[in-house]
Amino acid sequence: GGGVGLLDVLIVIGSLAGLVALASWIASRQAATDDYYLGGRRLPSWALGLSLAANQVSAVSLVGAPAFVAVRPDGGLKWLQYELAVPLAMAALAAWGVPFLRQAGGAEVYRAVEDRLGSGPRHALALLFLAGRGLGAGVILLASARVVSACTGWGVGASLVVVGAVSITYTALGGLVADVLSDVLQFLLLWGSIVIATGALWWRLGPAALAAVDPARIRPIDLAGTGLGDGADFSLLPMLLGGFFLYLAYYGGDQTQAQRVLAAADDGAARRALTVAALVRFPLVLTYCLFGVMLAALLAAEPDFAAALAGRPPDDLVPQFLVRYLPTGLLGIVVAGILAAALSSVDSAFNSLSAVTAEHLLPHRLGPRAALLWARFATVGWGAATFAAALAFSHARGTVIELVNLVGSVVNGPVLGVFLLAWRSRRADARSSLLGVAAGLATNLLVAAALPRVSWWWWNVIGCTVTVAVGAGFGRADRAPVRVDSRPARRQALLLIALFAVIVSILIAVQLAVG
Repeated sequence: GGGVGLLDVLIVIGSLAGLVALASWIASRQAATDDYYLGGRRLPSWALGLSLAANQVSAVSLVGAPAFVAVRPDGGLKWLQYELAVPLAMAALAAWGVPFLRQAGGAEVYRAVEDRLGSGPRHALALLFLAGRGLGAGVILLASARVVSACTGWGVGASLVVVGAVSITYTALGGLVADVLSDVLQFLLLWGSIVIATGALWWRLGPAALAAVDPARIRPIDLAGTGLGDGADFSLLPMLLGGFFLYLAYYGGDQTQAQRVLAAADDGAARRALTVAALVRFPLVLTYCLFGVMLAALLAAEPDFAAALAGRPPDDLVPQFLVRYLPTGLLGIVVAGILAAALSSVDSAFNSLSAVTAEHLLPHRLGPRAALLWARFATVGWGAATFAAALAFSHARGTVIELVNLVGSVVNGPVLGVFLLAWRSRRADARSSLLGVAAGLATNLLVAAALPRVSWWWWNVIGCTVTVAVGAGFGRADRAPVRVDSRPARRQALLLIALFAVIVSILIAVQLAVG
C-alpha cells in the first residue's frame, strides 16, 4: 500500500473511457424513445435483474455499510436484518405488482395509477419522484465524489466533475441500454473489488484475528426493541416490516427501479428480473458485511491504524484502509469498483428523471428522431441540475445524507398507498387519493417532529396506512378492483420465499455460533 500510483489512476481512467465508448456504440443503434427509455423491450431478464441489484448498492452503501459493521456504536452484522424484507417484497411484486404495473404501457410507472384514479394522482406522484430523486441523486453524486477523492487524492471538486461528466455523457448517449449494460459490468467489478479487499485482509490477518472482534458486532439478530418509541432503529421488527413496505415502494413505485420492470419483454421476463435481483443481492451484501467484520479485526490487531482514524467520521474507514493497505494495481481495481457503484446509482437516476419528464412534457407530434434528441437533452438537463445540487450540498454541514434518507422514508409510504388504492380500492377517486397522499405525508412529518424516538423505518408503514385509509374512506367511486392472475408467478414466489428461509437460517446459525 502507501498511496495511489500511476497504474491505479490509469486503471480508473481506462474503466471510465470504456463506459463512454460503450454508450457511443449503443447510441448509434437507437432510432426512437422506446429504444432510449426501454431498450426496445429487448434486454434479457438476467441483465435487468443484475441492474436492479447494482442500482441499490451505491458508493455510499459500499463505504457506509462496512463502517456500520466495524465501528458504528450501535452497529454490527445486524445490518443483514435489512435483507430479510427483500425476497418477501419481490415475491409480492412478482405475484401481483408486475401485471398491474405493466398494463399501463409506456416508459413511466405512474401511468399505472392514471387509468384508475385519473391524471391528478399520476402528476402528484411524478412531482414527488422528480423532487425527491433529483435531490437524492445530488447527494449520491457528492458522497461518491468524496469517496473517490479519498481514494485518489483528486479533491472533492475534481472528483465531482469526473463522476458527473462521465455519468451524464454515457447516460445521455446510450439511454437505458447503456445504463443496464454498464450496471452489469459495474456489478461484477464492484463485487470482485470487495472480494479482493476482503481477501487481502484475510491474507494479512488470518482467521484467528476474528477472536478479537466484539461478539456483539457479529450477532446479526437484534430482538431487543420495536422502534416504536424506544429509538431502536436496527432491531428486527422495524427492519423487517418497515423494510417490506420500503422495498415494495422502491421496486414497484420508484421510476428508477420500476422502469426495468417496464423494459422487460413480457410479464414473465419482468418476474425473472426481480427474482435474479433478489438472488444476487444477499450474497453481495453478505460480502461487504464480512468486509466490515474483517475491518473490525484489523482495527483490533493494528492499533496504529485505529489511532490514525480516531476523531474521523466512520465513512473514512474504507478509503483509508484501501489507500494504506492495498498494493498499486489492486487499489486501482477496487477504486474502479467504488466508482462503478457510484455511477450505477447516478446513471439510473438521470435516465428515470428524463423518462418521467419526457412522458409529461414531450410534445406528441414530434417525430422519432426529434423525440430521441429531446430525451437526450432532458437527460443532460437533469444531469446538470443534479451536479448543481451536489455542489450546493458540498457547502452544507454533513447532515445531507440523513436528510435525503428522511425524505425517502417520508415519501415512500404515501406513494405505495396510491398504487394500492389504484389496484384494490373500490371507492378511491382522484380527489380522495390526493387527500390520502397529503394526509400520509403530513402524518409522517408530524411523527418525525413530535415522536423522534419512533424509528424512521415505521414511517414507510404509517404513511402507506394513512394514505390508504383516507383515500378509500373519502372516495366516491364504485368499481371492481383490478383482477390480477398471480398463478404464473407461483414458481418465482416459492423460490423467493425459499430464499427468505435460507437468509433466516444463515442469520440464526451465525447468532448461535457467536452465542
